[in-house]
Amino acid sequence: MKKADSKKSTLKRAINPMPGKIRALLSGRGLLRLYSARPAYQRNDYLSWISSAKLEATRDKRIQQMLDELKKGDVYMKMNWNPGK
Repeated sequence: MKKADSKKSTLKRAINPMPGKIRALLSGRGLLRLYSARPAYQRNDYLSWISSAKLEATRDKRIQQMLDELKKGDVYMKMNWNPGK
């Protein structure tokens, strides 16, 4: 199985690398499969949004939001998201 961030992408923006801390959190909480199932733009946007935070507290808050949204399954950046579309 290929890693989610190594898939060939059609993204027009630069692809953000997955930090080890985030990979460990996703794996540890059993959310890596759900993260990998998200569209490439969502995975890339989450990583860009998290890494752009200047304060560690802000990064941690954003990571927690991503984890919560992945667990819930039908939310992306506080917006309703239908994975079936």
